[in-house]
Amino acid sequence: MDKLIPDCPYPGCFFCVMKEGNPNKRRTSIMKFFRELPSQDDDGQVLPISGLWNTAMAHPNDPEFIELGIFECMAALIWKGLKNRRWLSHDQNIYIPYYAAHIIGSYTMNMEDFAETAVNAGVIPPLVELLRGRLTWVEQRVAVRALGHLATYASTFPAVASHGEILELCIQLAMSSLEIVYSHFYQYADRRLSYHCDLLTRGMGGVEMESRKAEEWASQLQCWSLQLINCFAFKPEFISTICNPEFLVKLPGMWGGLVNENSPAGIGLLRTICHHKFGRGPVSSCPSVIEALCNIARSSDDWQYMAIDCLLWLLQDPNTSHKVIEKAAPAVLDLAEISTLGDHKKLGDSILNVLQECIQSHGTGRNSISNRIKEDVEEILHSKERFKWEKSMPKEDLHIKQAAALVVKLEGNSLFSSGNISGAASKYSEALALCPVRSKKERVVLYSNRAQCYLLLQQPLRAISDATRALCLHNPVNRHAKSLWRRAQAYDMLGLAKESLLDAILFINECSQSTDPDLSSRQNKVPDYAERLVKKQMRAAWLFREAAVKHGGIDCEADVGDAYGQGTDDSEWETASESDAGNDGRKERSNDDDEWKNDEGIADKIDKHSTRGSSFGCLSFT
Repeated sequence: MDKLIPDCPYPGCFFCVMKEGNPNKRRTSIMKFFRELPSQDDDGQVLPISGLWNTAMAHPNDPEFIELGIFECMAALIWKGLKNRRWLSHDQNIYIPYYAAHIIGSYTMNMEDFAETAVNAGVIPPLVELLRGRLTWVEQRVAVRALGHLATYASTFPAVASHGEILELCIQLAMSSLEIVYSHFYQYADRRLSYHCDLLTRGMGGVEMESRKAEEWASQLQCWSLQLINCFAFKPEFISTICNPEFLVKLPGMWGGLVNENSPAGIGLLRTICHHKFGRGPVSSCPSVIEALCNIARSSDDWQYMAIDCLLWLLQDPNTSHKVIEKAAPAVLDLAEISTLGDHKKLGDSILNVLQECIQSHGTGRNSISNRIKEDVEEILHSKERFKWEKSMPKEDLHIKQAAALVVKLEGNSLFSSGNISGAASKYSEALALCPVRSKKERVVLYSNRAQCYLLLQQPLRAISDATRALCLHNPVNRHAKSLWRRAQAYDMLGLAKESLLDAILFINECSQSTDPDLSSRQNKVPDYAERLVKKQMRAAWLFREAAVKHGGIDCEADVGDAYGQGTDDSEWETASESDAGNDGRKERSNDDDEWKNDEGIADKIDKHSTRGSSFGCLSFT
């Protein structure tokens, strides 16, 4: 029988064909459908294409359609949409090039033999035309996705690379994608193309959902462009093109946002570049990139290890070491007490070995290392020796050292509570010198307390260094709540919104799981001061912020509340210090005995020393 459903008005209907019980007839009919579809102009073509789109996403490894000509069909449909604008604007055909490119990407993301079939079917040229922007950014997104999958495999990468313009197009798209989506879609809700809105929300949401999905898709457009560039970056012959200075300096800022946190984005590409000796030279010549790598290496970013790898490779290379060591060495030294980070075992030892090799290789010539760096390395090496020495010490002697460190720490707490912040910092330094290296919990507290002192002394770089050391010593790594909060504030002082945001979010997560009464006293409610900082940094790190400023969506100096869709009144943006301050800008001291903690710590008098614009919250010392 020709049709399974007698009353179907469409001869050769795809959905009827799929219900054919005879396998041979079914295959023959599907093959005929794929062969004839691009030449037909009937209404309703989008329905079978959307069905194929669903099937491709649900069963991307199923070979049936691959063998029957789906790639030839999809390539022909994209060409038809590009060349025949009258057909494209008829019925719902505007959706078809998007679905066709998406289907190609879905069927090629896992299986190399499917990718080879797709290349032989001629899918690359029409995908390149979509990548050029011949239609809209929505089709660019699925084109770069599909090309990225094809470039992943050794057997199909040459076919992608043979189209020389692909790499340049992706570089430009990675730099401009956020602005394109903002100006062509996000900025003016009343000018949005209806088919864009339908694709974004599947008809299930209004303007607010469209805006949220547009941010997610914009991030994907950028991240998938970077993923495709990354495939080229594994080949030395393309490194010089990728290492365009304008592109390099923007890479660290391409981070995917919170909506695409599973992509390593810019830092992933930088890691691939730094793995090549030809790439390390251009990277080492960009001071802003090195500074950004140092910030990411110290951060709680999921891709922290990638930044560490970059810095270590740059330090090991004799051609780049002298350019980066003054910035890179302090950053990796703060990480020298990490034992394990992900798959990196004995990371701290690796860092020290690299720095020792640098010191030995640089000697005393023009490229010699500063005494400060040498002293810092020696200090860490000395602590390693102390650790070995302490193993053979009698327990009584260790207890004496611990008790002495505790006494000095309490003296620091007392100085802090009386307002002598510099004196308190000195006492914590003295306590660190006394505290046994194996007493990691105590050293975490001392580093974290000293970080708080540096915050109040307006020394954010030193605060970040100490908070990072506390987080490295903590078990698990990067999960000490108070150090996360202090580092978040220090990053805020430096205007590093992304780093501050990530630490503040982790701090909130730790608060929700903490047994510390100082953190969990609100019955797992997010502390107000943390909520304020997160909101502030989400606006400052907003994916579309730069585009919005450029296109007049927000004032350069203004908050992005309205553009972000979450306008607030000014009172919400009071910092903790402002809302608690008295007329003279200082919080009045309480005489309540229970406010001052003994061995468990004393309450931070942060507001007494904070300045306007800092988002300090009250956490007690321990």
